[in-house]
Amino acid sequence: MIKLIVLDVDGCLTDGKLIYSAEGFESKNFNVKDGLGITTWIKTGNQVAIITGRNSQIVEKRAKELGVQHLYQGIRDKESIIKKIIESLGLKFYEVAVIGDDLNDFNMLSLAGRSFTPKDGHNEIKKLVNTVLCKKGGEGAVREMIDILVEENDQKEAFLSVWIEGVNH
Repeated sequence: MIKLIVLDVDGCLTDGKLIYSAEGFESKNFNVKDGLGITTWIKTGNQVAIITGRNSQIVEKRAKELGVQHLYQGIRDKESIIKKIIESLGLKFYEVAVIGDDLNDFNMLSLAGRSFTPKDGHNEIKKLVNTVLCKKGGEGAVREMIDILVEENDQKEAFLSVWIEGVNH
């Protein structure tokens, strides 16, 4: 059973575009369906971590808004961070699912019990992961991953009951 999902940001939670204004302000687009999936995943007793290679106040704000307690930014060695998170939570690698889209996610993805990449992930990552998703990064790929994991974890009733009263599916 998967108890922790680990998310990359650019290319998974976003479409990977970096948008800067003339004043140097950064902008990112997040999908609300991903957000609802993440908050519901947490409300059903599961854990979420974000590990990203870039630093962004926008990502910090989004993680806080969603209730993500494990946020690591500016990380070059994602593998060592995921190992620390797993150890601190007392989990095993087979209880962890990871989504990543590019070569800097390779080592982190190879550790996970379940691994995913968006439809537009890099070809080498597509060869590595268990599941290539139908959705592109920033277009609901994280939600698609969560929906798959909810089914595999047999948590559909608990997941739906967060929002729908009296669910018996």
